Amino acid sequence: MRVSRLINAVDLHACGEPGRVITGGVMDVPGKTMYDKMQYLATKADGLRKLMLNEPRGYPASNCNLILPPTHPEAVAGYVIMEHVEYPGMSGTNTICVTTALLETGMVPMQEPVTELTLESPAGLIRVKADCRNGKVKRVTFTNAPSFATHLDKIIEVPQLGKVTVDVAYGGMFYVIADAEQFGLKLVPEEGGDIVRIGEMIKAAAQEQLPVIHPIQPGFEGITIGQLSGQPLKEGHRRNAVVVSTGKLDWNKPSTWTGAIDRSPCGTGTSAKMATLYARGKLKLNEDFHHEGILGTIFTGRLIEELQLGPYRAVVPTISGSAWITGFAQYVVDPEDPFPEGFTIGDIW
Repeated sequence: MRVSRLINAVDLHACGEPGRVITGGVMDVPGKTMYDKMQYLATKADGLRKLMLNEPRGYPASNCNLILPPTHPEAVAGYVIMEHVEYPGMSGTNTICVTTALLETGMVPMQEPVTELTLESPAGLIRVKADCRNGKVKRVTFTNAPSFATHLDKIIEVPQLGKVTVDVAYGGMFYVIADAEQFGLKLVPEEGGDIVRIGEMIKAAAQEQLPVIHPIQPGFEGITIGQLSGQPLKEGHRRNAVVVSTGKLDWNKPSTWTGAIDRSPCGTGTSAKMATLYARGKLKLNEDFHHEGILGTIFTGRLIEELQLGPYRAVVPTISGSAWITGFAQYVVDPEDPFPEGFTIGDIW
């Protein structure tokens, strides 16, 4: 077989959310920092993201991570996170998947019962503790980037929905968060279509009406993701459904309201939600916060420190969760393939 490209990857999921990890086939990417490398991929080499996430190799709910040599001396590895419409600075499920892949494949030595390591994300250094037993990563706990609320109880106008009360917070990405009860939703899988439609509409309206920018990290600005928050069905303090965009919404074309629900409780979404609760005085430092995802899986969050970040009172969260390897793959590009970077079709994208 003749191929023009071969990429080695580990496929995993973190509490339901898929997170592919590229372990070979890309030597390095230009850039002095992991943020610079992310920018290079986004502006000059976006074909890799399309290749791995578009059909036929990907699908709307998929994510991908590229393992790279770190640029910071404290980090054992760097990683760039790729999603369908953006390169996030940080992602909780992807961090858990990356850690699990690095340790269970031996790319980073595993030490039992606890392996401590530092990863370099585009958002900065991420400190990680992995509970390990019998060669398996049982649980990953990472310290996320500082999180903070920028808007609480803001009322926005959403076409077709009317006035909607929302919060906006940063947890690694800027989230708009709305209570699901406003729309009569329980956040169960059967409501998937309505969750995506409402989440995308709220996000688009919030982007226009509530501009935000990170106070110290240039390049991280604007609401890029939405979260509906509700009461837990099984266990936990809250239940959530985070909607990740797979296309650009056009108000005049309902068929463009496309997105995919994060199958997990979402690490950065949990961080953002905890920041809003802390700002309201409803969550204290060093209290466990159990966040239930749409599949009933749980992430455990904890706020360990308060600090000032520009004009915002920020908190440092930790997130704990687990990932499981589902396969090892070699992805190739046939030089005669008419779709070398894959494709999307409006039926599911």
